[in-house]
Amino acid sequence: MASKRIEFHEEAADEYEAAIDWYFERSPIAAQKFADEINHAIESIAKSPQRGPAYLVGTRRFFLRHFPFAVVYRELPAIIQILAVAHGHRRPGYWKRRL
Repeated sequence: MASKRIEFHEEAADEYEAAIDWYFERSPIAAQKFADEINHAIESIAKSPQRGPAYLVGTRRFFLRHFPFAVVYRELPAIIQILAVAHGHRRPGYWKRRL
């Protein structure tokens, strides 16, 4: 079975870009490692969307190993939608209005 297409919610894409910028200001190497880890997360989610633990309102999370972020996503019939690239210290569920 082919992997479903991944689609970022506009605000999730903004969160990702903001995190990349933050890391890049401190270290281009850290920014690249963050981007690599997000790419790994997206590939893993695409291959096996049910693997992530169930979360709020029909979503799942994929926790990054070396950064304090989780990718919050939901599986829809045709796509996998990334709803948030959430820092671990943000208020849980702040992204729910994106559903």
